[in-house]
Amino acid sequence: MHLIDDHVDMAVRIGKLPDSTLVATRIGVMRTVICASPALLASHGTPKTPSDLLRFPSVMFDTPLPSSGWQFRAPDSATALEIQPHPRLRLTTAEAAVHAAIRSVGVTRLFYYQVAEAIDAGALQIVLDAFEPEPVPVNLVHASRGHMPLKMRCFLDFAAPRLREALGRLNLSR
Repeated sequence: MHLIDDHVDMAVRIGKLPDSTLVATRIGVMRTVICASPALLASHGTPKTPSDLLRFPSVMFDTPLPSSGWQFRAPDSATALEIQPHPRLRLTTAEAAVHAAIRSVGVTRLFYYQVAEAIDAGALQIVLDAFEPEPVPVNLVHASRGHMPLKMRCFLDFAAPRLREALGRLNLSR
């Protein structure tokens, strides 16, 4: 999405921002989690390491990110690890990936906010949380146009603290 071309004043971006002319206000971080249904874990066992996931069916949520692999971080050394899951199903929406995972189609990797409700309900369980990659930044971004219009300043002043609080609550539920 190109904010100016699409006539968007402000957006939320999750992930590292490329160098650009956009102005960013950091509002928090977001975890990337691997989760599965209790039924799938009962039938396949609980993975102990990322490589254990290779024996599980997986549900891939296709994103615009360049890598199709799942990244992890070794808990004792912070060494980066990556596996290439063999998907049973590829989807283009996070919601569809959540529904498929709940129905035991496979394990899936999503941002925590996308699965929080299913986890709270017990429909999904996080696995390998000790191997989670570093949380990614969450920013409110807008185009740099000299002085910020009053409506955008008011929105930023209103939204930023509320989004920080909401992200903080999500990250505390770990």
